Amino acid sequence: MSERRKWFGTDGIRGKYGVEPMTPEFVWRAGHAAARHFAGGKTEPLFIVGRDTRASGCVLEDSLCLGLLAGGARVTRPGVVPSGAVSLLVTGIGAQAGVMLSASHNDAADNGVKFFDGKGFKLADADELAIERLLEKSPAAPVLSHEIPAVMEFGAQPIYLEMYREALAKTVPSDFSLAGRALVLDAANGAAWGSAANILQNYGADVQRLGCQPDGMNINRDCGSTHPEALQAAVRRHADGRAIGLALDGDADRLIMTDEDGELLDGDEILAIVGTHLLGKRALPKKTIVATVMSNLGLDEAIVSAGGSVARTEVGDRYVLARMREEGCTVGGEQSGHFLFLDHAPSGDGLLSALQVLEVQQQTGKPLRELRRVMRKYLQRLYNLPVKKKTPLERLPKLRAAAREVERRLDGKGRIFIRYSGTENKIRVLLEAADGDLEQLARPVLRVIKTSLGTQPKFPSRRGEFARVGGMVSEVVSAPV
Repeated sequence: MSERRKWFGTDGIRGKYGVEPMTPEFVWRAGHAAARHFAGGKTEPLFIVGRDTRASGCVLEDSLCLGLLAGGARVTRPGVVPSGAVSLLVTGIGAQAGVMLSASHNDAADNGVKFFDGKGFKLADADELAIERLLEKSPAAPVLSHEIPAVMEFGAQPIYLEMYREALAKTVPSDFSLAGRALVLDAANGAAWGSAANILQNYGADVQRLGCQPDGMNINRDCGSTHPEALQAAVRRHADGRAIGLALDGDADRLIMTDEDGELLDGDEILAIVGTHLLGKRALPKKTIVATVMSNLGLDEAIVSAGGSVARTEVGDRYVLARMREEGCTVGGEQSGHFLFLDHAPSGDGLLSALQVLEVQQQTGKPLRELRRVMRKYLQRLYNLPVKKKTPLERLPKLRAAAREVERRLDGKGRIFIRYSGTENKIRVLLEAADGDLEQLARPVLRVIKTSLGTQPKFPSRRGEFARVGGMVSEVVSAPV
């Protein structure tokens, strides 16, 4: 049995500020361990350390850097920058590693530490395990302040922003222009609050800004990719009806969009637009994109119709990345709006992703409302049900029988997918079909879950309720125990 990570999750180390592992002392020790891990043959490995706009980021950045220095590393701090910028800057300045302090789309009470290796990729499991082993042996941290400063800085060093802008410029043709284009940008009061709009304006775009006034506590609050309602309303109010919307998350590595009518596009639709365009140009390596098991079946239909294929992985961009590197693919992503364009960058970046879609628009001359028609979305209904215990699914024959009956009734025109949450005591049931009553199909399965796993499914009294989690849009029911 492989060794399990204790502190690292699917995207770094995360938690509530003030509670281990998100305390200044623990983060100091994590920095000390990381410095020793990346030292290799170098006595002073160079780390680039960025952060988003959470109030706790100021304190944790200082603590992390002190730990890195104590472990024998050198440190450079660009300030508040997107996590994708940290990934790109690692190779840009020849650093041995990068660190981003952020909890992505979570609220301001959370924070996290995400490491990148010397090539800008997120760490492999083996590296995270090695850091954890060193962390357990690291010395006690000195006495550190937990107090949030009264005055917080959310700026970035201009030299690093320029390097980031130049790196993004290499991902689009030299004649790429947004002149005359109207964009509404919601930066989630996060890491890209200042940089994203400025870069888009450099290409000539007329940019209306939302979520660009961070105060340390309003990151992701009623804004960004998890709360796009204000973005949709702003696009619909736009005078000429030609504006499109871009929504990032707290560390700006995710993107969801709206078309000119203010209608949301999730990650699957964006993958379909870019993937089919590249297939048409014969510019998609292996003729394959990589997506997760949660992606809509309509994505497969769109890519296959264009002459390609979709490879599926577990949920999580780390699994998407692993499959892409294994098979030599360059385009992949998740329904949540996290994309990887490995011919341009080693990690996800929301603004880079936006530029790829905007380039498709420029080359085709088509509005987004027309481009999205390449994909017909299947109906999806996602049930998130608390359970008392996570009994292995293979030990639940009645549940497997109920799922097989659903598959029989779908007759190849949809699917049912059941899995446990990796972070919570919940079981997730996804039903998908071209048409039909998904609620009726779900009832027998949910009843078996209730009797087998100690949960109480509630059936909705009305249809059309949607959940948006990191940009994913699907009908959802959550049932209390």
